[in-house]
This record gives sequence, C-alpha cells and structure tokens, in this order.
Amino acid sequence: MSLSIAYLGPPGTYTEAAATAYAERLQKQQGQQSLLCAYPSIGQTLQSVANQQADLAVVPVENSIEGSVAMTLDRLWQLDQLQIQQALVLPIRHCLMSRASTIADIKTVYSHPQALAQCQGWLEHFLPSVQLVPTNSTTEALQFLDKDHNAAAIASQRAAKLYTLPVLASNINDYPDNFTRFWVLSLKPSPGGSHTSLAFSPPANIPGSLSKPLQVFARRGINLSRIESRPTKRLLGEYIFFIELESDLYTPLFKAALEEIIPDQEILKIFGSYTLINVDNFTFNS
Repeated sequence: MSLSIAYLGPPGTYTEAAATAYAERLQKQQGQQSLLCAYPSIGQTLQSVANQQADLAVVPVENSIEGSVAMTLDRLWQLDQLQIQQALVLPIRHCLMSRASTIADIKTVYSHPQALAQCQGWLEHFLPSVQLVPTNSTTEALQFLDKDHNAAAIASQRAAKLYTLPVLASNINDYPDNFTRFWVLSLKPSPGGSHTSLAFSPPANIPGSLSKPLQVFARRGINLSRIESRPTKRLLGEYIFFIELESDLYTPLFKAALEEIIPDQEILKIFGSYTLINVDNFTFNS
C-alpha cells in the first residue's frame, strides 16, 4: 500500500522536489511506495494530514536568505497534533523564464514571495522597473506566461523543463548558498533524532519570560540552534516563541528540562524530534 504525501504544488515547485527526494528515500530504504498529492497552499497541505486525507505533508519552514516561512509556523501551532518526522535541506537555484524575446521586453514578474525576495538584488539590477506579483507557489506563476509574452516567472530549472518554457537567466538568486529547509510531518509520534522543535507562549510579558526557559536548556548543555517569534494574534506585544534545540526529545536530560519549564508557560507544544538530511545531490537539480 502506498503512502500519500501532500506538498505545495503544482508539480515543479521546490516543495515537490523535496517531497520527491523523500519518497525516493523511502523507496530505497524501506521499499515503500509513495503517491505525491499537490495542494494549492501550505495551509491546505498541512490540513490534509490533520484531516487524514494524506499520510504525510512536506512544507517549507526556513530559507537561508529570507528566514522563516510564517505560514508554516502559524499553521503548525494551530494544528499541534502534527509531528515532524524528518527535516530536508534543499539547495535553491532560481531561473527566470518567459516567452518574451529578450529580458528587456519583460514588464511583469510572477513568483512566490520568498522567491521574489531571494532574487531582489538581481531584479533591481536587470529589471528595475518591472511589476512584481506574488503567487501561492513558484509553479503557479507559470500559468501567466502563455497569456502574456511580456510576463516572466521565477521558478526552478526543473519547472522550466516540465512546462517547456524558455529560460532567459539561470541562478539568479542573490546569494549562491541559498538553501531551504522542509519539514516532513504526519500524525504519527515523533521518531526521535538529533534536533527537537517546540513552541511556547509565556503567560505574561514580564522580564525573564523568554530568558528563563532558555537558561534551563543552557544549564544542561543543550544548544539552541534556532529561535523565532510569531504574534499570538490576540493582543499586540504577545508572542509565541518557536525554538529548535540540538537534542533528542526522549533523553532524560531533555525531559528534565521540559519538566522545569512547563509550569511557567501558558501553552507549550512539542512538534517532535528528527534528523536533518541534505538532499543537495537530488537528481532533478531543483
């Protein structure tokens, strides 16, 4: 029986590349067949697993240039029954594709907001007067190119091949070391691993409400590898803190730290422990 893997589509997105890499890994290591299912947004991708319409979801969570993907963090806080099974790190190499004769003919550029931001310097230099239009995914942007030959889209080289689109410029991201981390999530318990992600909301905005829980981990020698704040969406100045720690959730040391910090939090949610896999040798070069 095949696993269904939800991802941010349509086919050709970087998320599909990450999902395909994960499916290939499952096939190679476990002999597990997978069926990839495209969804039009990150929220719907995650909701499909929460509703048991899909077994796994692959979603972007952080880019090395533009930082965290807010939609992923916000929906994970809301759908706290989801658990991270794996983290995938994929290199991002953006291309500009269009049916325009030359770059000078381009009037509008479509892409996902993260992709537009990751190519901001290139766009300002080569296309300073074009209109930038955000889309739900890099591949969704491609639908405009057949209708408007003065339009361009930023997406992957693989997307250009899939949809037979001319590439006018390659590797246009502002920084060559451009990587995105994706999480693989399901309703199954966390498998354990080298990193653990959790989030907490302090009961009040008072001195030490953030530093105290971080000191609990520091005293035990548990390294903090990432921290991000998101508004609670209740009152201005109230925040949820997402943190990643270099420790397995199931170790006695980590459990002791949790027991110490839980009483001081209004809400604390654990999203699981997992390992990080680098998929930079991925076949599709996406």
